[in-house]
Amino acid sequence: MAFDITRLVADRAGENYELHERYVNPTLVDVFRTIGFDRVYVRGEGAYLWDDRGERYLDMLGGFGVAAIGRSNPVVAGALRDVLGMNLPNMVQMDCALLSGVLAEALVERTPDHLNAVYFCNSGTEAVEASLKFARAATGRDRFVHFRGGWHGLTLGSLSVMGGNDFREGFGHLLPGDEVAVGDLEHLERILAREDTAAVITECIPGHSVRLPPEGFLNEVQALCRRYGTMFVCDEVATGYGRTGRMFAFEHFGLEPDIIATSKALSGGYVPVAAMICRREIYSAVFNRMDRCWVHSSSFGRNALAMVAGLATLSVLDDGDMLRRSAEQGQRLVDAINALRARHDVLKEARGLGCLVAIELTQPSGGAKKVAWDAVHAIHESLFPQLVVMPLLSRHRVLTQVTGSTDPIIRLMPPYVISDDDIRWFADALDDVLARSHRLPGPMLEMGRNVMRAKLHARRGRGAATVEAEPVVTRVR
Repeated sequence: MAFDITRLVADRAGENYELHERYVNPTLVDVFRTIGFDRVYVRGEGAYLWDDRGERYLDMLGGFGVAAIGRSNPVVAGALRDVLGMNLPNMVQMDCALLSGVLAEALVERTPDHLNAVYFCNSGTEAVEASLKFARAATGRDRFVHFRGGWHGLTLGSLSVMGGNDFREGFGHLLPGDEVAVGDLEHLERILAREDTAAVITECIPGHSVRLPPEGFLNEVQALCRRYGTMFVCDEVATGYGRTGRMFAFEHFGLEPDIIATSKALSGGYVPVAAMICRREIYSAVFNRMDRCWVHSSSFGRNALAMVAGLATLSVLDDGDMLRRSAEQGQRLVDAINALRARHDVLKEARGLGCLVAIELTQPSGGAKKVAWDAVHAIHESLFPQLVVMPLLSRHRVLTQVTGSTDPIIRLMPPYVISDDDIRWFADALDDVLARSHRLPGPMLEMGRNVMRAKLHARRGRGAATVEAEPVVTRVR
């Protein structure tokens, strides 16, 4: 029988969570069921998702940033169909394929002149890994510096420069390095003065908190790196390709990083792709002899589909004036949320650059709202925002998520194509949910029902397996 993907999807529709529970990650399934996120999405277009009941959802996560130009973008989809029809000799390996060279050229054209060498891989964490390895090769040093609260990925090297310990548990000793608080230049200089640090890595705008660094701080970090011969690495995995209203976030601060790690939006929402872009002399320190031409490589890194997705995405960014749209729609979103502060003292602020936005909540001043906050906060310091995102989905069909940090923050990464009507949809939904948030036990009852439902699923699907009846606060990239 010939393989028919259309028939397969139709025949197996709705088995999503059962299959993942049995063969992939049952703990993740438990989490989704507990917070009521176990929807079965069947279609995505622009800023929207549709489930198997035909309900439309406003997607304010955008796949954690990969759907920057909107889901099912027709330009990217058409380019992928075209290249599949060309029967190109994909991944020959013992050749230099045209499309990877063309995409590398296009990326270099969009970066400052000093960033003129490109390494392709498959994901953001791989781009960070490459950045760390290349920095070691260029400096002959072993250590790294990262900043508290930063996020750089979950493979071993990337995990070593994560700004916190939550994800390190159980994985043993990592790469040597130091953590510095944002703003603490004295501590940073003491470390760099030892001249054993290969690189300082930073998110210019942290994706979790979306807090701008102190004025001039990143410029001073860069200057210290220059003084002590340390590579300055900007992680642009979440912020690159228009997310903050500029092509890259470092442009907001007038920086000249030695290396940048990029991914997410470059995919067009279709094909995994990542690019580390650096100074040519750093690149040459890795591939410094003919017998080292493959000393750092990836079998799938330069595949034709990924390269075409990247090229088509850059075309959409240019032709659709997407950087301007990200900046303008992101500001409209921030303004619409902040307009609610007069009615909800639990809403501290919305802040962001472009379509990277954080909503921070805070303890209300008094009355029933303060009692509700204190009761929920006593259970878990990050639980209250989770009790906001749950009814945003269940009552208003708006997909968001908490950052999972200790701060009560909800992060938004919507596609740049969100409309003014979408922004009103979100603001109205948030207004309603915040108005109801203090009416205990309402939000807690919803989570309680979900916990019991998850337990029943677990008993049916895994026998004696159980689900912990504790608050679930998911963490996102």
